[in-house]
Amino acid sequence: MLGSGAMTNSIEDITRQADLVMLVGSNPEEAHPVIGMQLRAAVERGCRLIVVDPRDIGLAAQADIHLKLRPGTNVTFAHGVVNYLIQHGLYDEDFVRERTEGFEILAATVRDYTPERVEAVCGIDRADLVSAARMYAAADAAAIVYCLGVTEHSTGTDGVMALSNMAMVTGNLGKPGCGVNPLRGQNNVQGACDMGAGPDDMPGYQKVADPAVRHKFEQAWGMPLPAWRGLKATECFPAMLDGRIKGLFLFGEDPVRTDPDTHHVIRALEALEFFVVDDLFLTETARHADVVLPGRSYAEKEGTFTNTERRVQRVRKAVEGPAGPWLDTRIFAEVMNRMGVAQPQLSAAALMDEIASVTPSYGGVSHARLDGEAVAGRGLQWPCPNAEHPGTPILHESAFPNGLGAFATPEYLPSVELPDEDYPLVLMTGRVLYQYNACAMTGRTRGLDEIAGSSFIELHSQDAEALGVVDGDRVRVTSRRGQVETTARVSGKTNPGETWMPFHFQDANSNWLTIAALDRVSKAPEYKVCAVRVEKA
Repeated sequence: MLGSGAMTNSIEDITRQADLVMLVGSNPEEAHPVIGMQLRAAVERGCRLIVVDPRDIGLAAQADIHLKLRPGTNVTFAHGVVNYLIQHGLYDEDFVRERTEGFEILAATVRDYTPERVEAVCGIDRADLVSAARMYAAADAAAIVYCLGVTEHSTGTDGVMALSNMAMVTGNLGKPGCGVNPLRGQNNVQGACDMGAGPDDMPGYQKVADPAVRHKFEQAWGMPLPAWRGLKATECFPAMLDGRIKGLFLFGEDPVRTDPDTHHVIRALEALEFFVVDDLFLTETARHADVVLPGRSYAEKEGTFTNTERRVQRVRKAVEGPAGPWLDTRIFAEVMNRMGVAQPQLSAAALMDEIASVTPSYGGVSHARLDGEAVAGRGLQWPCPNAEHPGTPILHESAFPNGLGAFATPEYLPSVELPDEDYPLVLMTGRVLYQYNACAMTGRTRGLDEIAGSSFIELHSQDAEALGVVDGDRVRVTSRRGQVETTARVSGKTNPGETWMPFHFQDANSNWLTIAALDRVSKAPEYKVCAVRVEKA
């Protein structure tokens, strides 16, 4: 739609210059606490806040409006806002006319998403929807900030596109305090994507399917490259089970803890002919490996991270680790050499220079420049095409990469697995402040474990009363894929009929329960909606 898969604006830009922030499917005070603190400070300085989330997150108490919608209904909510803006002439006609295409089709698509329909599907008051739409349209600078509560659905891509429609129809792109801004799930997710980690992409989102792109990299690397796309991470597990993938090299990932339907993941890993893990610790996944190679931590490496706002920042070696572990790059190069592909050992600075030589958006980035006085400590935001370019804090100021911004018209589709008589409750999953992802490092930190060291499930007080459960009781949670026993936390944080669990804790990891239903485009799993049954243990 916009021609770039990244935050359109900068963190400081949003938290200091936005008149309004719409926070959708994101709990930054726990999942991204530095940004969460800055968003809270923005509200305290007078920035208005709309929270769109199925739970009572911390920032909801500071919000002007909290739309506590049903999980999995983001598309209906966003279409409802766009429909109201169009019907009441609250959109930016000049921006739509000059910088977008497909408006008539968009208007026709969202016409049926009336406030009444949104209320029925999303479970929110239609008056609150109207108030939120009017508040968003009235702001001089309105930013949308979203996270995994939007993307971790079988219709996650549709949800992102529907939010992008909101920004384009109001002209909230290409200027300070605005934009469509995903908060990345980990510290270098953006950088990994930028470097071609997706199976469709070469570095800088240059498409594998484009013959000119392949020719360029074949010339740079001195070898022929395949024209076919690979598999995304979540597509690999079915391919292991049916024999299409026979060997796997895994590094810096623990899918036995973090991927949905743990039984399915373990069966897939055990079906491999050969499985090697390169990691810092003996993770749950590494226990299933044929070979484990000890990796190095970030503090033992030189290089760069590219963060959620497209900022390329230097990582400098801080400590000498134990003898033995190699750098990942040395391991990769040695494996390539032993498989018959000659590969030199390059320093981190030389690798960055190669990246710049083949990646236009990184063309002006080098270690020398990042270490230089003019840039040191601040990094450079891509696109940064040459050594004189200052970097790009705000995308799409005068035009979109593809010329015009393209409206998208997905229809609302329900989640793959909804509650029924046997499994009457919805389960959502997420993070808590004191632990991080698979707990590879935070789970080894005694102080953090003392604060938050075991699993729990949030139950609405109405559901708990019907089940005969009180706060602190042990309960059994069952889905079509598995069963765990955990501790009940009874409150009003979720809506009736909805539950929530963190996925960090191995004593009752929620991913034994979650469903491996995938988004048709991103192949992200639907962590945020599956059907469960809760019983007193």
